[in-house]
Amino acid sequence: MSAPVGAMLFDLDDTLMAHTAAVETAIDRARVRSGDAGPWHAVAFAAADPEAVRQRWHELEDEHYHRYLAGELDYLGQRVARARDLYAEHGVTLDETAALAWFDDYLHGYREAWALFDDVLPALDAIEQAVAGIRFGIITNGDLAFQTDKLHRIGLWNRLDLTPVRADGSIDDPTRGGLVIASGEIGVTKPDTRIFAVAAASLDLPLESCAYVGDRVRTDAVGAHEVGMLGIWLDRGAARNAVTDAAEGAAAELPAGVPRITSLLDLPALLAH
Repeated sequence: MSAPVGAMLFDLDDTLMAHTAAVETAIDRARVRSGDAGPWHAVAFAAADPEAVRQRWHELEDEHYHRYLAGELDYLGQRVARARDLYAEHGVTLDETAALAWFDDYLHGYREAWALFDDVLPALDAIEQAVAGIRFGIITNGDLAFQTDKLHRIGLWNRLDLTPVRADGSIDDPTRGGLVIASGEIGVTKPDTRIFAVAAASLDLPLESCAYVGDRVRTDAVGAHEVGMLGIWLDRGAARNAVTDAAEGAAAELPAGVPRITSLLDLPALLAH
């Protein structure tokens, strides 16, 4: 990268926060709870193979969340579709009210399981030591309010000194050094080059002075690379989501100039070059 690095930008889910692990904890809880008498009572669901349920839930998340990102469903609509499809496969039909109520209960388990990967905080400290004055930011495909809640709960909102960028380009609190760029607010999703460009412009930095790391090959690493940032693929190995891998082509050869790292602790040396 020809220009000095001025900003390190991150994907959120499965890059900083262990999203897949939290999802699996939450769906295990939801499956067990479905065996209790109540509005989501489904004996067949409760008795289903846990691994098969986890796999199917990942597939439904990938399918319907991407329909939301593409504008085919609204934010609540993708929740309804995921819950309905899951229960339909176990012989239960959920109306919209029941589907949203079930999803709210599922989210309780998901929120309780939110946690940072172990390498996040040491990596942030090391990056600040390696690159004086570096700024941080988040570029996430998701709803701004929901992702903001995550960042507060996992302790990164203040650690990264974050504030949102709005659809009109305004910044909520210009005195804070870090930025959150969420597709639900900006109106375009990764890997669309425009969302990466918004991040660089909001930081008042050239694209080539920004590095971006994420767990998805095309959506994150290649998307950032194609707009002129240093796009970096974070390959967490066993912690990767197999459904994501299939959709993103994780096994495909990365373009020249797109590094692969296996831990965020690899970033300081990469940025210092």
